[in-house]
Amino acid sequence: MDLAFLHPLYEHPGPWASVYVDLSRHAEDTPHERQLTADAVARELAAQGADEATCRAVQEAVNDLRHSTDPHGRALFACAGQVVLDPPLARPPRGGTETYWAPLPHVAPLLELAGEDPVCVVAYIDRKGADFELRSALGSQDAGGVTGRQWPVHRTSSVDWSERHFQLRVENTWEHNAAEIADALAVCQEETRADLLILVGDDRERRSVHERLPKRLQDRVVESSHGTGSRLLDDEVEQLRTEHVRQRAQEDLDRFLAARTPDGEGRAAAAEGVPALVEAAREHRIDELLIIPDGPDTHREVWIGEDPDQLAMRRTELKTLGEQHSWSARADDALIRSAVATGAPAISVTPALPREAEEQVPVGGLGALLRWK
Repeated sequence: MDLAFLHPLYEHPGPWASVYVDLSRHAEDTPHERQLTADAVARELAAQGADEATCRAVQEAVNDLRHSTDPHGRALFACAGQVVLDPPLARPPRGGTETYWAPLPHVAPLLELAGEDPVCVVAYIDRKGADFELRSALGSQDAGGVTGRQWPVHRTSSVDWSERHFQLRVENTWEHNAAEIADALAVCQEETRADLLILVGDDRERRSVHERLPKRLQDRVVESSHGTGSRLLDDEVEQLRTEHVRQRAQEDLDRFLAARTPDGEGRAAAAEGVPALVEAAREHRIDELLIIPDGPDTHREVWIGEDPDQLAMRRTELKTLGEQHSWSARADDALIRSAVATGAPAISVTPALPREAEEQVPVGGLGALLRWK
C-alpha cells in the first residue's frame, strides 16, 4: 500500500481521533441509525479524553454520512476540531464502528480495510473489438472500449481453394483487432492505474490480446473462461481480486523470508520484532513494512517525539537522543508514521498466512524489508 496519501495527517500535531465508520447496512431506518452512531462516537471520544471541538467535528462528519451510499464504510481522522482525512473503505470494519483517541492517528487498520483494494479493468473481448469496465470494491463504471475492423471477421466453412484468400483476410482482421484492443487496454490501464486486467471472451480472442499486451502488464493479467458477451458477476470479480491480493502478499512474504538470511558480511536485509524495527526506523532503513494487523506486537508501547524518526523503546532513550517532548504510542502506528516520512510502502501479509498458522511471520506481526545506506 502506497502511504503517500497519509502525509496530511503528520503535518498536524496530535492527539488524534480515528474513527472507522461502518456504512455497510442500507435500510429504511439507516439515516436514523447513523445519527445515533454519530452521537455514540462523540460520547466515546469524550470518554477517552478528546476535546470538545474535535468531538463535535467528528460527530458532524458521521452525521453527514446519514444518506451516504458508500457500500462499506469511511475512516475519519480529526484533530483540533477539524477532520483532516476521510478515505473510503474497501470493506467494512469487522467489529462495526470503531473509535480511538491517541497521540498518533490509528491508521494501521487501513492496511486491511482500504489498503489492498485492487482496481480491475475487465475487458469483454470479441472479434470486432472490446468494451472496458472499471471494477473495485466501491462498484463498477464504464471505462470505454475499442472497435476494430468490422469485415471480414468470420471464417467460411468452405475448403475450396478459391476461398483461401478470404480466409487469410479473416486472419489478418483478427490479428489487427487483437493488436488494437491490446493497445487500447494498455492505455486504459495507464490512465486508471489498474492493478489487474481481466480478459473475458472466447479462448482465441483472449489469447491473441494477452500475447500482444506490453511485457510490463503480463503479470497483471488473468483470463476468464466466460463466453463472448457474458458479464462477470460481482462475486466472480471479487474472487479474482482476492486471489490477486493473496499472491501479492505471498510474494512480499517470500521476499521477507529470503531476506532473513544474512549476506556474506553478516547483514540481513530483513528485520522483525519491535526493537529491531524501531532502530531501523530511526536510521531511515525501512524499505517496506510487513504487518499482521492483529499481531501481538502491533499494539506494543513505544515512545515517540515530534518527528517521525524520533522513536524509542523507552522514554529515557528519547531524552538521550535530545528529544524533550515525548508520548507513548502503538508500535504499528509509530512505524507507519516513519514509513510515510521516508516513502516506504506497507502491506498486510495476513492474506498469505494459513488460517491456523502455528508461528506468525513476521514474529509478533511486525517486520520489514530493509534498505542499506
